[in-house]
Amino acid sequence: MRRKLTLLIWTLSFVWGVSFGQTFTNPLLPSGADPWSIHKDGFYYYTHTIQDSIVIWKTDNLAKLKDAEKKTIFVPPPGTLYSKQLWAPEIHFIDGRWYVYFAADDGNNNNHRMYVLENASDDPMNSNWVLKGKIGDRTNKWAIDGSVFKHKNKLYMVWAGWEGDVNHTQEIYIAKMRNPWTIKGKRVKISSPLYEWEKHGDLNDAANPPHVNVNEGPQILRNPNGKTFLIYSASGCWTDFYALGMLTLEGKSLMRASSWRKKPEPVFKQSPENKVYAPGHNSFFKSPDGTEDWILYHANSEPGQGCGRHRSPRAQKFGWHADGTPDFGKPVKEGEVLRSPSSENSIR
Repeated sequence: MRRKLTLLIWTLSFVWGVSFGQTFTNPLLPSGADPWSIHKDGFYYYTHTIQDSIVIWKTDNLAKLKDAEKKTIFVPPPGTLYSKQLWAPEIHFIDGRWYVYFAADDGNNNNHRMYVLENASDDPMNSNWVLKGKIGDRTNKWAIDGSVFKHKNKLYMVWAGWEGDVNHTQEIYIAKMRNPWTIKGKRVKISSPLYEWEKHGDLNDAANPPHVNVNEGPQILRNPNGKTFLIYSASGCWTDFYALGMLTLEGKSLMRASSWRKKPEPVFKQSPENKVYAPGHNSFFKSPDGTEDWILYHANSEPGQGCGRHRSPRAQKFGWHADGTPDFGKPVKEGEVLRSPSSENSIR
């Protein structure tokens, strides 16, 4: 009897949600790689790679992203080292100010470096963004996919970079930060492609970069008990095998490679049965009421679609295994009706 009552309550709740628009389907937009979202003061602020500029969307309901207010906050001037190929922007709110981190170059991928914008306004949609400049460690090596986070009240940056000046392997680095626009001290490499599933690529395809060993798109995730994980993307994005891997912080110091333990298998990968290919370059967000954990990622709808505009942003709720590690499950099918993040919608 109790089981039937529970099922009835769930069914009525779902029907209520559908009736009042408290559901959504993936993808959130027709196209958009490297999706990032932050929720603050009742609104989501979302961005993704557009290549020639940086755009922010603002909405109180991520499921309505297609109709959300959006604004171009930065168009680089021509002829600079950061004029082209603007990749993987992220918007953060740090110590009372807004920051956007992104990678860019002059049209030559070998010159990709990371940059940061700042906005002192309460609302990041205001046109007060200024370029603080390039952000990087003293080696000044190739770098993309920068993400910042606080750990024990200290600020850190993680990113994907090269050991040297040759494009053959992308690895994950971490460094301390003096402030939101300055790296302090040396970078430390904490992840290199190690397993077979991290090394898919095609050296014979001249249209794609020459490297096949890829770790990129690092994102910090903490479980409800405060355990720290780093989720990253592995293998070439031009392959269907692009997937998410995981490092677990086991030691006390984030700045020691030995403190991080790599999981031997991917934690989120393609699902041919659900027609989702190359899922990766994710971010995380909490539901507005703070009770749910959500993953935001891009993926292709058909095999062989590569790194182009076919990639679209998708979101789904995830849980936790008994050992405290994240349980992302499988990428859900396009068009599958999902409940919106808890307390995201209210009847006005």
